[in-house]
Amino acid sequence: MKRFLAEGANVMVGDINAAGLAALVGELAAGDRLATRTTDVASLDSVEALVAATVERYGRLDVLVNNAGTGVVGTVEEITPQDWQHVLDVSLSSVFYGARAALRHLRQTKGNMVNTASISGLAANRSLNAYYAAKAGVVNLTRYLAIEHAHEGIRVNAVCPGPVDTRPELYAVPPLKAQYDANIPAGRVGVPDEIAAGISFLASNDEASYISGHALVIDGALTAWTGEPDQRPFHPDRPRAATGLHKQP
Repeated sequence: MKRFLAEGANVMVGDINAAGLAALVGELAAGDRLATRTTDVASLDSVEALVAATVERYGRLDVLVNNAGTGVVGTVEEITPQDWQHVLDVSLSSVFYGARAALRHLRQTKGNMVNTASISGLAANRSLNAYYAAKAGVVNLTRYLAIEHAHEGIRVNAVCPGPVDTRPELYAVPPLKAQYDANIPAGRVGVPDEIAAGISFLASNDEASYISGHALVIDGALTAWTGEPDQRPFHPDRPRAATGLHKQP
């Protein structure tokens, strides 16, 4: 929301944490351009109330950003069905609820939607099975919405962040942080401003007017890497470069 405020937008923020919202208002001091509402994104009624309050306050809705997610560590046999359902409700159903509530307003403004998916929706790892399933659903729901509503002038896109330093407790264990950094070709995790820039770009009808149904990866080249080892140290006598054309046998 800081990026949108900096670019002159009016912003309504919904979050289940009322105290966090109050602290945000005090921190940003954006006056009438920032409003908040306590919202449970896992509830259709709560999301519909958020969208209605936004339109009532500002008279229109131009951009909806669905930016909720949660995960539970464990295998399929270890997590409970309640854990599974909660992750899907927060991380995937919230996007459905947001779209359902916002589409009639976005038709009027030829607005757009940006959904926060994840590189975990494009490939899987260990431990977070419900999260991977939910974020893969966000990617394909984004594509569906883009196709379904393109003729109405509504664009729908997603961002797929890699690891981002938004939860310090995930990186507080030095060996874990070192492993994250070693696995990312850029050598570090991302920062929130880098993801916000991608969201802002996709939300701009001036800069991204012909982009819809796209999942923008922002991950320091992590998903560009196959994970295979570098072969050069194991073949020290092999030439590092070759020139000329070679006829295939």
